[in-house]
Amino acid sequence: MRQFDRRLAYHFDWSLLALTLAIIGGGLATIFSATEARVHTGFANNPLVMRQAFYASVGFVGMIAVVLIDYRRLERYAYVVYAATLLLVLAVPLVGTVGGGARRWIDLGPVSIQPSELIKVSLVVALARYFHRSQATGDVRLVDALPAFAMLAVPGALILAQPDLGTVGVIAIVAFSVLFCAGLRLRVFVVLAAVAALAVPLLWGHLKPYQQQRVQTFLSPEMDPLGAGYHVIQSKIAIGSGELWGKGYLRGTQNKLNFIPEQHTDFIFSVFAEEWGFAGAVALLVLYGGLVLRGLTVAHRAKDRFGALVVFGVVSIVFWQVVINVGMTSGILPVVGITLPFFSYGGSSLTTMMIAVGLMINVNMRRFLF
Repeated sequence: MRQFDRRLAYHFDWSLLALTLAIIGGGLATIFSATEARVHTGFANNPLVMRQAFYASVGFVGMIAVVLIDYRRLERYAYVVYAATLLLVLAVPLVGTVGGGARRWIDLGPVSIQPSELIKVSLVVALARYFHRSQATGDVRLVDALPAFAMLAVPGALILAQPDLGTVGVIAIVAFSVLFCAGLRLRVFVVLAAVAALAVPLLWGHLKPYQQQRVQTFLSPEMDPLGAGYHVIQSKIAIGSGELWGKGYLRGTQNKLNFIPEQHTDFIFSVFAEEWGFAGAVALLVLYGGLVLRGLTVAHRAKDRFGALVVFGVVSIVFWQVVINVGMTSGILPVVGITLPFFSYGGSSLTTMMIAVGLMINVNMRRFLF
């Protein structure tokens, strides 16, 4: 029997685990606050809290399982994992269930999964595998990146058809973040940005009316205060009314009177900011900042290019989703339906991101092994 290498346990990254669990704990408490007025049960009997805690437990088991397997083995099966999640995305139009006006979930009886959440991490792993094996020099030309664009375009088109413009935007930004880390030339980014700017008028015509309305509302929420602008206006009122120290836990009036829409998912940051104020919001963002900075440190110390790209990709998912969600709820960015990682209610997102944290811990543990 192979002897367990003690260096693995010694280099287990407890800070990543602690930061993740702290954010999850805050999320569970805020989910209870966001739903208590409607459910009228105690914390232990709140169905959404218990379901989120269940997914957190599943995610923790998945995290430990990922930690125990050498991440270099994952490189061999990176494309298989990507293909499997892509098949799940393909299955959504056929067997998926509709919720919130979109077909995004696959019902598996007692639980349901959202394949678009899984594809975020599997795409990162597949891109890391491609650039580690094919572009080891770190100088990536546009022609070298074409396979990576194809890996992004296929799931992007499928998810856009659901429709889920927000997730498409996230995976695109994350993919380009990995491309940047892999060494894509700066002038290529400039060319792509110019092409994207020129394509905006064409893209606008293909957006659905409610998506166009969201953009217009972002520019001027007051144009439809009781309709499309309602979400943003009420969210900004909730955040502003929290002032410096907040109204106190379970005392947010915008929350309790159900003025905040989607208050346990997309707009959970508004609930938290109203109850804990500017100080609490900063504390939460500090936790996210600590997670991101620790992840970047792990990526910098990784022993190989594959591990570094995987960790950087996972960090990009967390960073950009936090930026988009906080920007969306505070009126700085358009409302695109992106949840706050580890914090918002959502089983697929929570489980997937906990497994992704397991990947970061895995890379850190094995940086001294040969």
